[in-house]
Amino acid sequence: MTAAEGHPSLTLPSFGVRRNLRDEIIETLRAAVISGELRPGVVYSAPSLAAQFGVSATPVREAMLDLVKEGLIDALRNKGFRVTELSDKDLDDLSELRALIEVPTVRRIAEAGVDQSVIDRLRPLAAGIEEAAERRDFIAHVAIDMEFHLELLALAGNPHLVETVRSLRSRSRIYGLRSLAERDELVPSAHEHAELIDLIEAGDAAGAERLMHRHIRHVRGIWAEPQPDRDDA
Repeated sequence: MTAAEGHPSLTLPSFGVRRNLRDEIIETLRAAVISGELRPGVVYSAPSLAAQFGVSATPVREAMLDLVKEGLIDALRNKGFRVTELSDKDLDDLSELRALIEVPTVRRIAEAGVDQSVIDRLRPLAAGIEEAAERRDFIAHVAIDMEFHLELLALAGNPHLVETVRSLRSRSRIYGLRSLAERDELVPSAHEHAELIDLIEAGDAAGAERLMHRHIRHVRGIWAEPQPDRDDA
């Protein structure tokens, strides 16, 4: 199956800090894969995606090849690209690894304390996640969510940990975002980011730990469930 009319249109989301075009495209495409806006079983071409972005095909093709290296999509010779499908076990395993790393790290960060300047930097990102949820911009929601969590985890001072979590999050899938939005549950879920900042600012390490554990469980238990309207390969 090739990309056809009726599939979600892709646009470059608004970030707090502008990146170069190639970085914006790869982050947008990565978020589109994670959110399920680029669907498994559909073949996408660089020119068709470039037309949606309003750019030339070259940076899109380069970005897609980067995602092939990350294991997010497969390159199909003379056809285009297709999102790599994950099994339920894959999603369970990724969520388990995320919990093992992110939950205790967030607790340590809260225990150590965070400068007010960092809190002030994270709050606009948390607000951006909620705003994207309110307007049902799932790609921007996932992209800003990624930025928020990686910036938070960077406070632990371990760049290898941050890159590991970046990879785990990139390989996850959140197919149920649209369903959550239709049930008016996406915005309350997005608000957990602001709640997490409040707990960290208050030095409530145990509360931050519990919230982070619940947050990851939401991703696997609700968001990552395959939806009935997904196309089969």
